[in-house]
Amino acid sequence: MSYEVLARKWRPQVFGDVVGQEHVTQTLINAIKTDRLAHAFLFSGPRGVGKTSVARILAKAINCEHGEPGVPCNKCQSCLEITDGSSVDVQEIDGASNRGINEIRELRNNVRYMPSANRYRIYIIDEIHMLTIQAFNALLKTLEEPPSHVKFIFATTESHKVPVTILSRCQQFNFKRIPLNQIVSYLEKIAKEENIKISQSSLALMAREAEGGMRDAESLLDQVISFSGPNIEDNNVTEVLGIIDRDIIFEASRAIIEGSSQKCLEIVSQIYNFGYDIKEFYRVLMDQFRNILICLIAPEDHLVDMTGTEKEELKRQAEQAGEEKLQILLNFLINREEDLRFSSNPRLILETTMIKLCHLGDFMSFGDLLKRIESLEGRLSTAQPAVEQLEPLHLADPGSSWDEVSKAEGREEFEKPGKAGQSWSDFLGFLSSKSKPMFNVLKGWQLLNLAEKSLEIAKANHSFSSSYFDDPETFNKLTEYCRDFFQRDIRIKIVANNQPVIKKEISSKKASDLPPPVQGVMDIFQGEIKEE
Repeated sequence: MSYEVLARKWRPQVFGDVVGQEHVTQTLINAIKTDRLAHAFLFSGPRGVGKTSVARILAKAINCEHGEPGVPCNKCQSCLEITDGSSVDVQEIDGASNRGINEIRELRNNVRYMPSANRYRIYIIDEIHMLTIQAFNALLKTLEEPPSHVKFIFATTESHKVPVTILSRCQQFNFKRIPLNQIVSYLEKIAKEENIKISQSSLALMAREAEGGMRDAESLLDQVISFSGPNIEDNNVTEVLGIIDRDIIFEASRAIIEGSSQKCLEIVSQIYNFGYDIKEFYRVLMDQFRNILICLIAPEDHLVDMTGTEKEELKRQAEQAGEEKLQILLNFLINREEDLRFSSNPRLILETTMIKLCHLGDFMSFGDLLKRIESLEGRLSTAQPAVEQLEPLHLADPGSSWDEVSKAEGREEFEKPGKAGQSWSDFLGFLSSKSKPMFNVLKGWQLLNLAEKSLEIAKANHSFSSSYFDDPETFNKLTEYCRDFFQRDIRIKIVANNQPVIKKEISSKKASDLPPPVQGVMDIFQGEIKEE
């Protein structure tokens, strides 16, 4: 007897065997039980998720002689013939090779004949979107008013190509991609029955590569078994299928977050020597940072399709990087994708991109740093003695007397009231409730002019916050806040501040001895360091 591939051997034979499409199977079972079957069905969805299998099961269920309603027995003559594909009353037609008007005319002539041995004559047309417009038009009348003994079941991966005149005459069922954990569970069942020893991580790798298709996952498992036999090692999966190892992806994201350029170059060399497609690696790397960001924003939602151990590592990297840094990393990857796509030397583009990502962290986490400072201020405000000692740093009440500090250092305010008495101070108060990081930056800047339709402000004299609004998204957010507060469109102009910086006296060490980020923090909070 010839070998039967796993995808055919483990094809579902009853509705209960179908994985991940309960919303479809339960509806069909209820329709059969209540005798509310439509004359035409349209099954749409990605490849390999069970559309044709469900069509066959439906054909068996409504023609079965001995089974319960909605549950074919798979033992009677009708069920066996449909399973073997030899039933004269159930015809499967390939829409890609039978797409012309002549084939549809022949079908129209045959539907008038009564079934030979079953209750219904059933026509299953796969990839129906491949039919020509003339063929669709020829099918319309028959599809709208078929004989009572005829049922049509259509399947397609591109339902948007099916004319609306056909769609309106069918009951439509949308098949979903099968979740990764359900594919892994089903592959484990197959491996156990076939006496195959394979780790769950290898099964998860194949399930992820299948992208929600059970048939693709079974075909990948079949291929690996052909190479390694019943005992499958983890490295066999990556070598045979050419799949990028998840460990390499996690190492790459970890190296970028930690700023290790040398490690990034080693990873690029590794994937190049292994023969992995560099453009595919870049795509997977973008998905990796998307998953890291999702783990930070919505950790409780099931938006990341990964195993438990992988989610824990994602969460650790997400907390290490911070939301603002991850957003800019992902935006940078998206913007550079086109360069890689059309490059004759993708390895060079990938190396330079990863090195650049490693050094973006010096200025990307500014908002996250301000959030941490605010959290520190909140904790310090509960301890009065500590606040009194740190009073020169103005950490206990960051919103108080900024105007006085500014004037004490020689700055002159040119604040003009806006419409209905709205002033720059009022706007800062409004901004403090919307965006704390943006408020903490602007309250240290100088207002030059506030007119009816324009706002001019000068940057602070330290690099810690001077580049905050260089990001277009942040600048657009400031424009939106101005529009919401002043109730009109205001053109914002940001200029450099040419006034010299008046530094506070530091008794414990000179300002030149401090790192630039620390100098920026000292400047923005007008602080000084004292020895006790």
